[in-house]
Amino acid sequence: MPARRGSPPARAGECRPRRLASAMAAGLALAVLPGAPATSTALAMPRDGADPTAGSTPRGDFAGSVSLPGGRQVYVECRGTGTPTVVLISGARGAADEWTHAVDPAHPQAAPRPSPSAVLPTVASFTRVCAYDRPGTTRFDDVPTPTTAVPQPTTAQDGAADLRAVLAAAGEHGPYVLVGASWGAMIATLAARTGDPRVAGLVTVDGASTHLRDTLTPTQWSEWMRTIDATEGPEGLEVPDYTASVAEIRAAPQLARLPAAVLSSDEPWDLRLDGGGSTWPAWSAAQARLAAELEARHVTDTHSGHGVAVEQPRTVSDAVRDVVDRVRGGTHEQRR
Repeated sequence: MPARRGSPPARAGECRPRRLASAMAAGLALAVLPGAPATSTALAMPRDGADPTAGSTPRGDFAGSVSLPGGRQVYVECRGTGTPTVVLISGARGAADEWTHAVDPAHPQAAPRPSPSAVLPTVASFTRVCAYDRPGTTRFDDVPTPTTAVPQPTTAQDGAADLRAVLAAAGEHGPYVLVGASWGAMIATLAARTGDPRVAGLVTVDGASTHLRDTLTPTQWSEWMRTIDATEGPEGLEVPDYTASVAEIRAAPQLARLPAAVLSSDEPWDLRLDGGGSTWPAWSAAQARLAAELEARHVTDTHSGHGVAVEQPRTVSDAVRDVVDRVRGGTHEQRR
């Protein structure tokens, strides 16, 4: 997940653009502060499978703010036509441009730039696709999102509730394939597990998961939580509550078998921790456990650091197309 302004310098093997580092040390932005009050005013998801936007006229290409219950504004960008609708969920503090920008292979040290080969425009060539700015996110040009700020920290449950409300407010309807990068994978996983039959497929892009609580050593976990806690400030930036989110996901119903893919970085990178040794083995082990849990196709030859979506957008788009094709074919058989 791309790093934001004020992030620590990139480490060896880590995705290099400016916004690609704070996800590791300041977030993956998985902050701890268990017991924080819920901040979302999002619309509750219907449990009977009814789609609140079903029957509405499909929208064309759209980029702008939509109103959520309570008056909050959220920036959304949708393109393309077709079904299922792919929903792109960025990493911590990452805006929708995480999916519209890509690294120039000729200038890998430069910041990502708008690109027709980025994930969102590529996916728009074969189905409907949407991305949005969560509260407290920042764009690659360091401009804060126009999305209304909310009290921080927030949890995966807050993110999943906002996701449903955003899609309803934007006039989108399922079935959906959820694509979550890093922290966004926590939101996507919980959304898929909370009983919505409109979620038909799932893709994680070097996604965070509950398994990190088990694969990191106690020392690494404690140090990571201290590092995240130290990133809090008055800026209004997103601070996900990782500890509470792990509990939310583990308490949710088991995920029904869906067409799924797990994409993992294969260029080693580490969280910036003062002690406890390399976190790369734990991250890799958590990826393998996530793939097994989802019974997913596990793509490990990504030739990428943590920011797979901007470093190797074709790899992400290909995985999304594969899941979309399986949803369209009505089969949950996994291509290994």
